[in-house]
Amino acid sequence: MGRPAPAARGVSGSALEAELLDVACAAARAAAAELLERYERTAQGVDTKTSATDPVSDADRAAEQAIRALLAQRRPGDAILGEEGGETAAADGQSTGVRWVVDPLDGTVNYLYRYPQWSVSVAAEDAGGTLAGVVLDPLRGEELAATRSGPLLRDGAPVGAPAAPRAATLDVALVATGLAYDAGVRARQAAVLREVIPHVRDVRRGGSAALDLAWTALGRVDAYWERGVKAWDVAAGALLCARAGLELHLLPAADGMPDGLLAAPPALAGELLALVSP
Repeated sequence: MGRPAPAARGVSGSALEAELLDVACAAARAAAAELLERYERTAQGVDTKTSATDPVSDADRAAEQAIRALLAQRRPGDAILGEEGGETAAADGQSTGVRWVVDPLDGTVNYLYRYPQWSVSVAAEDAGGTLAGVVLDPLRGEELAATRSGPLLRDGAPVGAPAAPRAATLDVALVATGLAYDAGVRARQAAVLREVIPHVRDVRRGGSAALDLAWTALGRVDAYWERGVKAWDVAAGALLCARAGLELHLLPAADGMPDGLLAAPPALAGELLALVSP
């Protein structure tokens, strides 16, 4: 990706971030409308991707198309990386240096089972990282968003301290995680999970990495780690956690497991990192 061009256009960093966040929220809402409209119907066009347990449906495709259509209209000079459509260059052939990283439906299995933990994730990034991002929970109508230099926002308003104080020590921390689709990787993840469980209050496995990160940012869980996540799963959620004051750690691939991400308060990060790193 080329160097970002906002300065050449005379747009300040904070102004660009605000513009991108506005577009991100609009794109997420457009996707949510497609998903909600199909939610109670029989699923159509269901296929599989990386394994028999990794589905995609017409709902995923329609939601991503809604995002891409809005971005083409409002930000034609930006590149797009989407879970379903892959990576595409700027629609007008003149790159701004901004790339959108989008997951139109994070938690497809949950969506197909009507299990209410799925979300839409939309983020904009440049060569320096994520500029703006939003994780939208359509069923709850809850929108978590942030920019690189702004506060964590819930439904457009700054978020204060978590309703429940974050755990000060790992032994009383509620921790979220996820599991890969590959059976062999899951077996290795289960071994790590056995190491973690005795050292924490409890573990939650929701099924939408983007929503897990958003809830970690809000303090609904104290920390999160997961391996096998893709850029579109975590681009927005990781920014939310960073703006909430959490540490982010990349987990390098090891012991037959793919790389991943950990988000935790400084008081918990080191100990949890040691437990989940083979």
